[in-house]
Amino acid sequence: MNLYKVKSELKYAMKSYCMEYHFETNGDGKITDWDCSLHDLQLCFGVKDFLVIAPQSVSGVILDDPESSKLLSAVAIALSNCSSMWPAFVPVHDPSRKSYIGIQSMGTIFTRRFEADHISSQVPVKLMHLEGLFELFVSKFAYSQLDFSAHFFQVHFTMKLTYKTISHDDDDATHGVDADFVESGGSPKGDTHTRTQWDDDCPWSEWYSAEDPVRGIELVTIWTDKMVESSSEMAELENASPHEAQRWMLCPDISSTISDGSRANSVGFASQLSLLVEALDMSFEAQFVEDFVSVEKPGMDNLKSSMVVPPPSVVDRLLKELFQDGVKLSGFRKSKHKKSRFIKGAPLESLFAQFCLSSLWFGNCNIRAIASFWIEFIREVRWCWEESQPLPRMASSGSIDLSTCLINQKLQMLAICIEKKQQLNEEYHDCIGSEDGHSVTMENDQVVDDSWKTPDPGEHSDEKCDSPSTPTNFHNSVNSGPTYGTKPDNFTPSSDSKSSDYMRRGSASVVGPMMLLKSHQSLHAPFTQEAPLMTEDMHEERLQAVDAFGDSFNFSAQLEKEILFSDMSAFKAANPEAVFEDFIRWHSPGDWETDDTLKSEPSSSFASVDSKDNWPPQGRLSQRMSERGNLWRKIWNDAPALPASEQKPLLDPNREGEKVLHYLETIRPHQLLEQMVCTSFRAAADTLNQTSFGGLKQMQTKIDQLYVTMASMLKPLQANRLSAGSEAIEDLRRLSVVFGHVEKLLTIAASLHRKFLQAPSMSEAIFTSYHEFYSKRMGTGSVEENGDTQFSMKLQVRNHERQIVSSMFTPPTVNQSWRKVLSMGNLLNGHEPIVREIIFSKRDQVSGNHYASHTPRGYNKEIETYRMYISGTSNDLRVALSVASCD
Repeated sequence: MNLYKVKSELKYAMKSYCMEYHFETNGDGKITDWDCSLHDLQLCFGVKDFLVIAPQSVSGVILDDPESSKLLSAVAIALSNCSSMWPAFVPVHDPSRKSYIGIQSMGTIFTRRFEADHISSQVPVKLMHLEGLFELFVSKFAYSQLDFSAHFFQVHFTMKLTYKTISHDDDDATHGVDADFVESGGSPKGDTHTRTQWDDDCPWSEWYSAEDPVRGIELVTIWTDKMVESSSEMAELENASPHEAQRWMLCPDISSTISDGSRANSVGFASQLSLLVEALDMSFEAQFVEDFVSVEKPGMDNLKSSMVVPPPSVVDRLLKELFQDGVKLSGFRKSKHKKSRFIKGAPLESLFAQFCLSSLWFGNCNIRAIASFWIEFIREVRWCWEESQPLPRMASSGSIDLSTCLINQKLQMLAICIEKKQQLNEEYHDCIGSEDGHSVTMENDQVVDDSWKTPDPGEHSDEKCDSPSTPTNFHNSVNSGPTYGTKPDNFTPSSDSKSSDYMRRGSASVVGPMMLLKSHQSLHAPFTQEAPLMTEDMHEERLQAVDAFGDSFNFSAQLEKEILFSDMSAFKAANPEAVFEDFIRWHSPGDWETDDTLKSEPSSSFASVDSKDNWPPQGRLSQRMSERGNLWRKIWNDAPALPASEQKPLLDPNREGEKVLHYLETIRPHQLLEQMVCTSFRAAADTLNQTSFGGLKQMQTKIDQLYVTMASMLKPLQANRLSAGSEAIEDLRRLSVVFGHVEKLLTIAASLHRKFLQAPSMSEAIFTSYHEFYSKRMGTGSVEENGDTQFSMKLQVRNHERQIVSSMFTPPTVNQSWRKVLSMGNLLNGHEPIVREIIFSKRDQVSGNHYASHTPRGYNKEIETYRMYISGTSNDLRVALSVASCD
């Protein structure tokens, strides 16, 4: 409203009255028809500033006719005495009728009287049509005995028709099924719906079904001022298409539950995340996860009775979905948000992330339900381990992603251990059934070892049966030059290389022109085992040990002993006549000191670039390698000549797998919940980020800001320094509120995008306006005291967009329209207007008719002598009449 109001109280005898003066600051005195900011009385009577006198009672109306006439006369006299031309109104009759009587002095000549009333039932059939409404208006100034259909009258006519799309929830017999199911402790994931939801193909539909925030659109079609002369013209106009209207205005109907910031009865990621934060706050009350499930555990009496645990059937169904056979990680990394990796959680499609999202809906996300679900989850993980079954939703190869949470790293390690355990089992059976030794083939005087294909029983048969079955566990050192399966272009075999080839095993390639110091043969780079994988806590333990022992070279070497032992064994097998100095020249060139003439060579070249022409190569071991009791030399002396394929794997899958399970089974509740909170916020945001909303810039900015906010507020959880009741818990509560605001905006953006898929400019204009309206509420969680509670806007529909808007009004089905009586005309794809508003007016020259019989000579002005506002449907009718006369 653009109105201001001045209020005053009056008393007369035993009664009290309230006088309200409504006015606008711009005093041009003109009223624009169908202005959306008009007050009800302005629209009905065509006035601008006005006065309302009403009794201070429960009804707020005057029920006695003599009292209302007396009050209105007194007001008219008072206004006339002070030369005021304000129109004054008094509410009468029943409040539901919205009935008024009023009067306005227009100077010394004319007086305008007002009257309005409303019929809410039994509307005459004649008044349901434009023809009958036209004749109703004409009857107010023409002789009653005239045949209105045979006479012509100069009547100004303007009309406003409002259409509304049918809501998606109309005739919904299954409404509330999802909510009841979730309250019973189930998860909406995997639930089959008998009907289609508006968001069935939205990314969040896997977890919950959101109410369509855009309940529909209202289309306002306006016929501007038109001269009508007969009722037959009105009959023709009633059959006209809304496309003939001069103006189309679009009004989106956005649910008030979205706009008012209320969180009641709203089910979404934000509501469940807030419950997860509360579970985190309670997780400090016990030392072990099992304590929250055990009913005999003392100190758990403070757990609320509402914290129910769903029945085993629900748990079994969820575990079946989580551990579904054949589920692999897909290429989600390509579509995830670029800032998602700054949040230390698990990737969306990983096993732990899916567990966290399922936990949000399990038993309404209370601490007892989470604890019981986690225990069953770990039992299923242990079953996969003991049965050597692949861990679903986890990559069984590659490196450990240290940017994820520790639980996800552990599950990665376990998946890799299961894969290696499977390989060992297969090779064990191959060893038992194998009758042939490994084959060694000669190709271009270079030995190619095939022992990894079929292990050779013999002296080291135990180690062979434990070795991996694929060469992917072997690699070349960075100093070895050529890569796996390749030979250098400048390689020329030595003359006596063939004599020792029969002893060579596990050679990957020749290392350039390097020669062995004692035998004058080419130096071969061996296949070596990959360094064992480590999770974040293993790295931290290693760094702490290094800090405790200082920078001692001996201790550093001790940490690398297993890897060094493996590399030396592989080097001896590939170079049977090699000495310790040869290994140093290949593995650690920095510890081989050459003469001064060679020290100027680039460090990228091999430390001993030798050939047959400058033999033997000049150089010596560095001081640390030549010290007495050097650990490297001791390891060299102890290392047997074994190719990598026959060595015991550096990563013991059985030992590491059991360590992972021990960690998962003994994790502290608060450590579990901390990682669940980080992963759940990240996974929920990644899920919403997949929503298609037409590239709205404001929405994309909000999503980007949400990721930055989450990364900042979730950072304290990564340090494992959280305590009960800390400020970080309150920050997480605020974060869930912010997440809810973004989630609501995203839902609206997705709904608008779907409805205006062919008119993106319209959806962008609506969302921009709504974003400005809603942004005042973001971060507060409540509506401002004096703020608008309902979003409203009028969007002008251009001519080329009319067909797109018209297509949104799909013809109603039988179930949707069986109760409706099509009686108003002007149908739009089978939809009749929900409201029809009409303004009739008659204008006269005051000097040429009986109204101006006492008008002074020379006074000639056209005034609106009759005006009638009509609003209604086929079920109700409201009429407001104003008449100007010189009584």
